[in-house]
Amino acid sequence: MTKSELIQHIAELNPHLYHRDVERIVTTIFDEISEALARGDRVELRGFGAFSVKHREARVGRNPRTGDAVSVSEKHIPFFKTGKQLRERLNGDS
Repeated sequence: MTKSELIQHIAELNPHLYHRDVERIVTTIFDEISEALARGDRVELRGFGAFSVKHREARVGRNPRTGDAVSVSEKHIPFFKTGKQLRERLNGDS
């Protein structure tokens, strides 16, 4: 599901809301999650999962084509851990 499909689906489920308002709400939620992760905060959505940021140290990697050593700089990557209710729903354990 894309962001625009999500907005459309929510708008259909809530006909009393304007489409532009639904779009603003969804965009605001995504922006707030992104900003929290950029600050290094953890974002937990009960029943869905938790977003956090993992730190990867600098290391020496290998070019898979040539086998040459390549330095890989440190980086921060987003990480998502599913919540128990989401795992149960996906696996049919509900």
